[in-house]
Amino acid sequence: MTRSIIFTGVLAGATILAAGQAAAQNTWATGAPMPTAVQWPSVGAIGRYIFVVGGSGASGIVSVNQIYDTETNEWRSGAPDPTARCFAAAAAVNGILYVIGGETESALDTNIVEAYNPVTNTWTTGLAPMPTSRNSIRAVVDKGIIYVIGGYNGGRLTTVESYNPATNTWTEEAPLFLGVSDSALGLLGGVIVSAGGLANSGLTEDTEAYIVTKNSWVTRTASPNDLGGGCVMSLGGQLYTEAYGAEHNLFQAYSLKTNSWASLAPLPQPVYVSSSAQAGGLLYCFGGLQQDGGVADYVQIYTP
Repeated sequence: MTRSIIFTGVLAGATILAAGQAAAQNTWATGAPMPTAVQWPSVGAIGRYIFVVGGSGASGIVSVNQIYDTETNEWRSGAPDPTARCFAAAAAVNGILYVIGGETESALDTNIVEAYNPVTNTWTTGLAPMPTSRNSIRAVVDKGIIYVIGGYNGGRLTTVESYNPATNTWTEEAPLFLGVSDSALGLLGGVIVSAGGLANSGLTEDTEAYIVTKNSWVTRTASPNDLGGGCVMSLGGQLYTEAYGAEHNLFQAYSLKTNSWASLAPLPQPVYVSSSAQAGGLLYCFGGLQQDGGVADYVQIYTP
């Protein structure tokens, strides 16, 4: 399987493709850098557009709404998030981007929920707050319901809460076995896989699967490496995710069918606490923290 894409810019080790040139499987390319470099922004895709909201920049937490066009490889700005934050979750339902929880400048964690409409370029505030204030969270969507899993608010959490945008209500779900923040999270059919993350004892290889229809968790094969939830995509029954190896650029995939892990081509640029979204069958990874402590403006794109 190949895909035709256009990328400009330069990242060491990444493939630069001309217009019409096809990307091979299990390869990385680079997109135009973000106008504002950030680590751990809230990221979600709606059609061809990816929204990179907030995050922590070189001078602190920001509220910027950076919009990336995956077809033209160009950036533009949207209305900023009313709440500047990082370490928040983002999820798109019916063309609306929901930004949930996170960390603000004035508070370690928050439960604020706000929604962005890209058609009107406006935000809706005052939505039902998440029951548990927390940061370092990710979210997935199944059949219009947003599941927010794990997180941190003084300790690593087993908390699982779901949000129904249609009714603006929250529901408490069965908890994780192990409390973690920043796990690699993805929906594989009707199963949500949560792999790795940071536990109270440190980084973990723990892998758990949540069967949505049964509201229950099962333990799966642990990752061969410590995992973080930065660059993550679920596609074709597999969860693709970066791993916190010695160089912070290990990349691997978990197969739900075989309950096993496989190593893949490493990220061109080592980063952690980045964020990602998938569009058109490709994984787009944004920003993060470099090994020297600098905040990255990278856009790294993976073809599975």
